[in-house]
Amino acid sequence: MSDSFLVKESNAVSVSNETIGKVAILLCTYQGERYLAQQIDSIISQTYDNWVIYASDDGSQDHTLEILRVYQKKIGAERFFILSGPQKGYANNFISLVKKQDISAEYYAFCDQDDIWSVDKLYVAIQWLKKCAVDTPSLYCGRTALVNEFGVRVGNSPLFKYPPSFKNALVQSLAGGNTMVFNHALKAIAGVTANSDVISHDWWFYILVTACGGRVYYDFESHVSYRQHSDNVIGANAGVLSGFTRLRKMLGGRFLEWNRRNIKAIDPLKERMPPSNLMVLENFERARCSPLLKRCIFLIRSGVYRQTLQGNLALWVAVLLNRI
Repeated sequence: MSDSFLVKESNAVSVSNETIGKVAILLCTYQGERYLAQQIDSIISQTYDNWVIYASDDGSQDHTLEILRVYQKKIGAERFFILSGPQKGYANNFISLVKKQDISAEYYAFCDQDDIWSVDKLYVAIQWLKKCAVDTPSLYCGRTALVNEFGVRVGNSPLFKYPPSFKNALVQSLAGGNTMVFNHALKAIAGVTANSDVISHDWWFYILVTACGGRVYYDFESHVSYRQHSDNVIGANAGVLSGFTRLRKMLGGRFLEWNRRNIKAIDPLKERMPPSNLMVLENFERARCSPLLKRCIFLIRSGVYRQTLQGNLALWVAVLLNRI
């Protein structure tokens, strides 16, 4: 279920720890020495100050661990934990933190090692999440400001205006994990369903929360500066060149494989899904294994959509070429 709540509190002030819930910041690192300190400094500067950092390092050989230990000493070991990651890629590193039962809070925030958070990043997200029932899986996400390696703003991620939904999540990741903040109800479900087949933790969480009939809020404003540099695992989803690159990969078979793995990962969720979402999934699955005419019919029945005209055109080209 989507939500139309518009964030107004961009000029937040510090809030007392006595009146707010704790946020577990899930920070994943790998060879991150160049920008890591600036990211952690932006966490320390948050106006919402009831947080604990869980840093999972995936086998860094540079000075990343030394930087983490310096900040652990500065912040305090009771608020800054350093863990060893599974060394199976960035998505599995994040998922490993989600699956840890001893990491428990009211809210959770994914954190990349090279971004810069606006001072109100957590505050804005929590103000929306506090409006959601504690037993309803709920996810805040949004746009990012794009900055270069020097931290200079160079643009924004695409603005998506169609409502968040399972029909969209099946064929598109809505927002970067670096913008995502979610409640314990969503973490609990993810902790028992996520597996190594997950392509990307952010896409998986969008699928997960919408599949289960949870709430999603996509913020049109940016509260994270997403650094663009040569070491990015995944760059910004922006620009004409990026669009052609995505189309080429989609038609080359990557979209087909990602859909296969996502559908496999969805299987344990079926008992939690409302009938309407089960029908969407059934039609989408039938579209993937049918001849052309039936493939088109089942895709239309599924109602799946992407967030832009170009994206929807690319989706239909993939349907015609049997690449979904």
